[in-house]
Amino acid sequence: MLYLRYKFEPYLSYAQVVHIKKNAIIYRQGEPGRGFFYLEQGGVNIVLLSDNGQERIVDYVPIGTLLGEHGVNKSPYLTSAIATSSTILYFFSDEALSKMCKNHPETSLLFTNSLIYKVRLLAEIIAFHDSPVEQQMAHYLLKLIQVHDNGNIPIDQTALARYIGTSRNTVNKIFQKWKSLHLIEFSQRGTIRITDTDKLKEIIGG
Repeated sequence: MLYLRYKFEPYLSYAQVVHIKKNAIIYRQGEPGRGFFYLEQGGVNIVLLSDNGQERIVDYVPIGTLLGEHGVNKSPYLTSAIATSSTILYFFSDEALSKMCKNHPETSLLFTNSLIYKVRLLAEIIAFHDSPVEQQMAHYLLKLIQVHDNGNIPIDQTALARYIGTSRNTVNKIFQKWKSLHLIEFSQRGTIRITDTDKLKEIIGG
């Protein structure tokens, strides 16, 4: 995912600037798509609504990447997007995407790669849905490390518990266990550093 960051920055002239307030819904799961977005500033959670009505945070959008790619050509959005702070987005309509790809053919591949990554991410989340909590947490952290090139993951235990579908206490117990095994480290800035990715991969493998 890191190789896709900021790749659309040279083409932002094709998009419209959108200012979003904290906790505002950018798009809802299931509604007809109207285009996609580029995150310039702020924060966005991607939320998936399950068949039983449970909402789970499935992704944190890194600045400089896209969101809502599945909403092109009026296709329904597969997830919902919610701003976690005052946020600046660039909105690409279907018409803007068509014009951009015509004038800059390389953007077609960039967009497709980003879309494929998001679809694969959702497929993996669904596959891990019934796995033990520890496996789900390991899978999620290893995904997050791919989009944080400084090695530090900004993590909120409450949000992570919501993502997994468990309690914050359960998440904290597993984190403390991993810390004692020297799999992770906590920083004073509220971030986590994975110190043994191989062990986390072993956890995922069962």
